Amino acid sequence: MTFRRALAIIMSFVVIGGGAIAAKSQALEDQRAELVAQADSLQTQIASAGARGGYIESLIAHHEDEKADLDAVLAARPDFVAEVAALSDALEKAKGKIDTAAHLAAAIATQDAVLVERADPVVVTNATATIHALTEKVSGELGTWEAAQRRTPAAAGPLWSSSGPDGYARVRAALDRVGGGGVGLYESASCAGGSAPACANSNGYIKYRADVAGWNESRLNWAMAHELGHIYQFKVWGTLNSSSAYQSMFGGDPEFLANCMALVRGYPGSVGCDGDQQIWASAIWVGAVR
Repeated sequence: MTFRRALAIIMSFVVIGGGAIAAKSQALEDQRAELVAQADSLQTQIASAGARGGYIESLIAHHEDEKADLDAVLAARPDFVAEVAALSDALEKAKGKIDTAAHLAAAIATQDAVLVERADPVVVTNATATIHALTEKVSGELGTWEAAQRRTPAAAGPLWSSSGPDGYARVRAALDRVGGGGVGLYESASCAGGSAPACANSNGYIKYRADVAGWNESRLNWAMAHELGHIYQFKVWGTLNSSSAYQSMFGGDPEFLANCMALVRGYPGSVGCDGDQQIWASAIWVGAVR
């Protein structure tokens, strides 16, 4: 073998061997890059898992707080329910004797607030106190009514004649319902010579004609609220009749004013009143002439 050929063979081997080494180096580099990419991906997954774990922990803590709040609200409810039962009993005893519409409306609004409460037990505790106060108020007003019944002097005539005890009881219940507990009541045909179905006397009594006992409840309630309005007018009679506002707004007509007074108590008649007249009339119920 000549030296030139031997050198060529050696060079060929070097080129071939160098290419193999280069290819192997590239493969190793590719593997390293893949491992780096896998490591980066793993780190990303670990970070993501950590974030999810933190979120889950925070979510669990949040729900645990919600559960604790709800448990506290539920723990406060039995006392509220007991107070509602006591109020219901008081309202039942007051039925037909005093006007409890405003008390009932307040109780319903309070109950609605409790029904939707999920987080704050103080809301339930405060509502329990409100219902308890309403019960005491109803019981107090009922006690006043019952005491007034015992104090009411005998009427100037028999309580009833042709209307009978049931008719009288029906009119009496209507008068009590509109706030006239303790106001004297008896049957008489003397109101305007019998032409008026009912009338009020300045001595604090209301008289009714026998047929009034057969009126429907709405009309009967209005009639008693109207006559009760006259009783309250008599309490401020002098000041009322000297009031220029009374003259200009109602024409000095006590019947018109009594209609408005009944309306503001929730018992409308056939004659309406505008807003200003209603506001003015409402003050007579508390003894004020504006």
